[in-house]
Amino acid sequence: MKQTGTLYFFCGKMGAGKTTKSKQLAIEKHAVLLSEDELLASFYPNQIESFEDYLKYSEQIKPFVKKHVQNILSVGTNVVMDFPANTQKLRTWFLDMVLEVNANHQLIFLNLNNEQCLSQIAQRRNEQPERADFDTEAVFIHVTNFFEAPEASEGLNILEFSGKD
Repeated sequence: MKQTGTLYFFCGKMGAGKTTKSKQLAIEKHAVLLSEDELLASFYPNQIESFEDYLKYSEQIKPFVKKHVQNILSVGTNVVMDFPANTQKLRTWFLDMVLEVNANHQLIFLNLNNEQCLSQIAQRRNEQPERADFDTEAVFIHVTNFFEAPEASEGLNILEFSGKD
């Protein structure tokens, strides 16, 4: 049987470090890195101005992304997805993606508390002023309302990191 690649994806609140960790992991695993933010900016330039816009356009690219990732995994290449797996529904999408092509997966859960995330968001605002409109405590609180920590019952291979790791 042909060896498939492994899909690596992330769960963590806004500001937990998913993008930073995804870039490091892609290098370590010699993997293709796919960033939702980059794809959305390419497909829908200057069209995402609210969380509702994000949800709408994120949903629209999912069929393309799923097929693309499955094709990459099927040829034996690892994929790191900088896409949030922050709800059970989203994690089911990732799991279905790998099960359909018989690939392995690893969910990296960056389990940081609100204070740690807000501190990192403040730092990111300073380093990337263009994100200041979105990187606010109000947006963090709104987005965090949707967050669901992963559970063993979901059938995922979970690797958890706390803020102390």
